[in-house]
Amino acid sequence: MQPNVKVIAFDTSAAHCAAALLLGDRIITRVDEMSKGQAEHLMPMLEEMLAAEGHTWPDLDAIGVGTGPGNFTGIRIAVSAARGLALGLGKPAIGVNGFDARIYGETLPITAVIPAPRGQSYVQEFNEAGTSSQPKLIADQETVSADWPNATTLEKTAEQLISATAWITAERIGNDTHRPTPLYVRAADAAPPRDQAPAILL
Repeated sequence: MQPNVKVIAFDTSAAHCAAALLLGDRIITRVDEMSKGQAEHLMPMLEEMLAAEGHTWPDLDAIGVGTGPGNFTGIRIAVSAARGLALGLGKPAIGVNGFDARIYGETLPITAVIPAPRGQSYVQEFNEAGTSSQPKLIADQETVSADWPNATTLEKTAEQLISATAWITAERIGNDTHRPTPLYVRAADAAPPRDQAPAILL
């Protein structure tokens, strides 16, 4: 990781706007709880954090963003914002998924479990080298316990997760050339209408 790196990272994949500003070896975090309104709240929040530390957008070396799994709309809000900032600033945008944030600093190998809606779980396995399997959505905790008896539900706070996202972003500068992409492990809750579309009369 380059010295005195400046990174801002943010995540809206849950019922909050979470952000971390990494300035060298110092990190400032902020988590604003909210079930809706993240799209309008995110950018002013980030600008407030930068201004409080006497920095502006061009001072940053990279943008980090949480890519899920989580709320579909929330993930899209954050990923779109990161891509837009990267394009406008000419800075790299680096996606960090929730599994990587949760296992940051943990001893490998590990099977990580993230609670999902309706009693389900997201599961991903990591070997000693950090190489992972494809994440899976498991219907119930009993299946997780039976198939992955050593699985670990890593209970971390939003502050811890967004801090990890910022640190991982800093470590990936110069090594991650892919645009951030949402990590959708489950199908969207919204389904297309089954009724036939009305005819358009010209």
